[in-house]
Amino acid sequence: MEMTLEVVTVPVADLDRAKTFYGEAVGFKVDLDSEVAPGMRIVQLTPPGSRCSIALMSGMPHHPEQPEMAPGSLHALQMCVTDIAKAHSELMSRGVPVTPIQHVGARGWEDGPGEEWNSFMFFKDPDGNTWCVQEAPSPLSER
Repeated sequence: MEMTLEVVTVPVADLDRAKTFYGEAVGFKVDLDSEVAPGMRIVQLTPPGSRCSIALMSGMPHHPEQPEMAPGSLHALQMCVTDIAKAHSELMSRGVPVTPIQHVGARGWEDGPGEEWNSFMFFKDPDGNTWCVQEAPSPLSER
């Protein structure tokens, strides 16, 4: 049986502010912005090159088996890039509050890039949801 992760719900307080942050600052493609029923809106965005999107929602009823997440409560979402220095520069130029590039060393997190698979940067969205960006040695299609 094949299972694919295709959508992750990101809890936010203000859909328009989050849509602007992810779409314009981070550079995700806006796939959908729709009121699916009166008072129920979904904004879906996809990182460039990804098969997994994020969904921002308001007014949607919560299923009893899916507890509600407060805005800013989702942490450690991770994306990969093949050139972390370029990605860092692009995100900084768009106003995304990224950390310096870091790697895991003998004393924990250390500044600067590391060896293969060991270069990271981190950022938060306006609600406090946290993201990690890791440098991969090649595009996903080649791994």
